[in-house]
Amino acid sequence: MKAIAIVKYLFTLVGVAMLAGAFFVYNSTSAFLKEAATAEGLVVELLVSRTSDSISYRPLVEFTAQNGQLIEFAPTAGSNPARYAQGEQVEVLYQAARPSDAKINDFFSLWGVALILAGMGAVFFLVGAGIIVFIALKGRQDEMLKTSGVAIETRYQSVEQNTALSVNGKHPFRVLTQWQNPATSDIHIFKSNNLWFDPSAYIKQDTIRVFIAQGNPAKYYVDLSFLPKLK
Repeated sequence: MKAIAIVKYLFTLVGVAMLAGAFFVYNSTSAFLKEAATAEGLVVELLVSRTSDSISYRPLVEFTAQNGQLIEFAPTAGSNPARYAQGEQVEVLYQAARPSDAKINDFFSLWGVALILAGMGAVFFLVGAGIIVFIALKGRQDEMLKTSGVAIETRYQSVEQNTALSVNGKHPFRVLTQWQNPATSDIHIFKSNNLWFDPSAYIKQDTIRVFIAQGNPAKYYVDLSFLPKLK
């Protein structure tokens, strides 16, 4: 399905972009710390930010730079509950050339953005890359079974929807077949790869070919090459 192809590449690209952003923020903060001076700051006010379903607080900090200039600044990210109280003293880091770009000297203020970007980027990248790797490995396994597996004729049973997977609110379909192993009399149920259309109307035969791994029917590929291709 085209939606899955879009999702896997979109998630991977978004993940890479976020990880690159985290790396940029990390380098920027590291460079800032190398040249930063320190000063005693005072939380003069808590700035309130409201959205439709949340509220956060940012400390407005006042400090005096080395040149005697009185500077006020507030971190871009807030928190709930508030991490600072009005009247609280904090240590401030700033560069003499740009004192208004000061930061509170605590771990989250310095590294929080980089950590959030890195965490979210890792999740997006792993999901996208995981889908790509899974599809590639599954395709390779199917090709190996078609070329070196044992072909058996199985009895067509039914078509079911795979409710464990959903894309845009839709579930794919799978073809179910059955085969009794003549050597062991065990009955095996085979499920095809996911199909993004209902193939019921196109299945006219009673038997469907399945390729199984030599001595291991648990590894198999249901051959649905007779079905029309979804455009």
